[in-house]
Amino acid sequence: MVKKDQQEICDSIAKISPYIRFVGVIGESGELLAYKRRTDLVPLLNEKNTQYQFSHIAIKTDLEGFFDKNLGEIEFVWEERKKVQTISFAIKKSRVWVSIDKKVIRSEMLRIIDACLPVVKKFS
Repeated sequence: MVKKDQQEICDSIAKISPYIRFVGVIGESGELLAYKRRTDLVPLLNEKNTQYQFSHIAIKTDLEGFFDKNLGEIEFVWEERKKVQTISFAIKKSRVWVSIDKKVIRSEMLRIIDACLPVVKKFS
């Protein structure tokens, strides 16, 4: 996936909802390849912890591949945490990671997921 496509993914997903805090494309080694952050907020993770988070996503993506043959490939993962909600999508060996405001109702989360899927599929 070329850099232009990675940035297009971030820009397209960031426009889906005003509740999206951050969109990043993470490479298979945990490197941040492209991103878009909402301008009006302070990040929840500092730079070091952000890198740990992305490395964790890369390791988890690699491990999940072992189950693809039996369970099918992962379409998305949705996590609810105390301060934020995240969804991630696989595109080949990369991940698109999206963080969303915690107070978003579930129907809006499902709308965001449904709107992200065509963007992800376009580049898969």
